[in-house]
Amino acid sequence: MSFYKKNLLLFTIAFCNISIIGSIYAQIPTLSIDQLKQKIAELGQQKNTLSSQIAQIDTQISLTGLQVQRSEQKIIATQNEIEKLGSRIDNLDSSLNTLSKLLLRQITKSYKTRSVSLVDILFETNDVNDLANKIKYLRTSQNNNQKLLIQVQEAKASYEEQKVVREQKKKELDQLILSLNSQKDTLKSQQIQKQKLLADTNNDETTYQALLTQAQSQLKGFKSFVQSSGASSVIGANAFGNGSDGAYFSQRDARWAHQAIGYSSESILDVGCLLSSIAMIGKKNGSDVSPATLASDTSRFWAYTAWMNYPWPSIAGKSYRGLSTSDIDGELSGGNYVIVGISYSGSCWGKSGGDHYVVLTKKDGDTYTMHDPIQGPDKKFSSYYSTICSAATFK
Repeated sequence: MSFYKKNLLLFTIAFCNISIIGSIYAQIPTLSIDQLKQKIAELGQQKNTLSSQIAQIDTQISLTGLQVQRSEQKIIATQNEIEKLGSRIDNLDSSLNTLSKLLLRQITKSYKTRSVSLVDILFETNDVNDLANKIKYLRTSQNNNQKLLIQVQEAKASYEEQKVVREQKKKELDQLILSLNSQKDTLKSQQIQKQKLLADTNNDETTYQALLTQAQSQLKGFKSFVQSSGASSVIGANAFGNGSDGAYFSQRDARWAHQAIGYSSESILDVGCLLSSIAMIGKKNGSDVSPATLASDTSRFWAYTAWMNYPWPSIAGKSYRGLSTSDIDGELSGGNYVIVGISYSGSCWGKSGGDHYVVLTKKDGDTYTMHDPIQGPDKKFSSYYSTICSAATFK
């Protein structure tokens, strides 16, 4: 299968991945990408209500739909360019072959007459005019050979240049197709996010405000914990290492500390303890994830916040299981890591899960060994915390 046909097939498959695209196009207003971005920013400044959130999502859907259209147009244009370059290269190849054969014949002819000296020409000529014509012929033949050689060199240079351009366009096409697939995934995720928001709130403003208050409360607790823990600074990439099991991640890691979570402006450094803990569970169970990849998965978070949907979405093919504190030891003995929410103040009253989340990896005497997204891997739980407010695992 040719490169062009292969990419056309990939593009066709990608184009058919989401059946809802056509209906989305019908919803796209006549606004430009910049105007849609401006509208999203303006909506973000409005009072946080269910209707304003839905308006934001609808505008974001329109923006993504427009970006999909632009990508599709670029793909078609790039495919046409590759076709034209292919035809041009074929023509140049044919011309180069023709010129090369002609030059070879001329060189062969010149080689056969190369031993003729001026004395030979003098003896073989009948008069001055004949001599002048023979000398003129030799000079013309040499000049023609030079011109023909230049033509061959130029044709070869153009041929190689067009081949380089075509290869660049092929790489550009590959990237455009990847970008288009990503945009379509985002579009699908945005529609799911809208439907989930409506379902979670029963399309009711009172329910929405209650959930928003709960989200804001937990995220505020996360931020306060980070600040009061004395470990709010960013560390170097993988500065704490991977832990004894190779499954540790820190929310302070420079590779993703400042990355925003979901559609929110909240960073992994400030409120990423839970998603970092879930990433560790995924890594331990063989999934190629990190806090960065989970933060980019907008479907994991409620509305336009960094609050994890509940029950927490599955990871590494395993589903959320809520636990009582009395279940923790049994799960650890069975090889299952346990995520626990802790209280920094020592009281769980009024807390949604806890001020901070860590991963318990094993029982250690009368305490536990933990991976703490803030403090590091393989730490003794009792050296830092005392109160467990909630517990969960993935099975």
